[in-house]
Amino acid sequence: MNPHDDDSTRAVWNRSQSSGWMLAVGAILALGLIVFAVVDETHRSVSLGLLLAAAAFLVTGAIKVTVSPRGVTVASALVPFLRQNIAMDRIKGATARRTRPLEIGGWGYRWKPGVRAVSLRAGDALWLELRRGTRFVVTIDDAQTAAELVNRYLPPRHGGR
Repeated sequence: MNPHDDDSTRAVWNRSQSSGWMLAVGAILALGLIVFAVVDETHRSVSLGLLLAAAAFLVTGAIKVTVSPRGVTVASALVPFLRQNIAMDRIKGATARRTRPLEIGGWGYRWKPGVRAVSLRAGDALWLELRRGTRFVVTIDDAQTAAELVNRYLPPRHGGR
């Protein structure tokens, strides 16, 4: 049975992942910079500007990944409106494999030629092959189930696609 024909077979997969060290660094850095900004007026603007670095750790340090018939969504657990949505019609295929952060550019939200990634640790990762020839990778537990569900929901291919 084709999952596109019967709404009763529609499943949704959700997982959350966090990096304790990224959240701790973000929180300590934010607190330190705020205290420094209050204490030292001459460097207040620099301290407040550096809060962006702390925010980057906090925003990417905990994520929620969802696979549904509409696509794959990776959202910040702390700031849920910051999200990456990838519609099923943009995905060519999905696989899961063990991945090291340095293989995809490091920790956090990463980009390098041909690859965008959200990497919080080494381990299971969902690899999406996008139709435009690039990849999107997210390190998440149970990536194999996510990849199977993505492949199940991919639109049927028509002549030469």
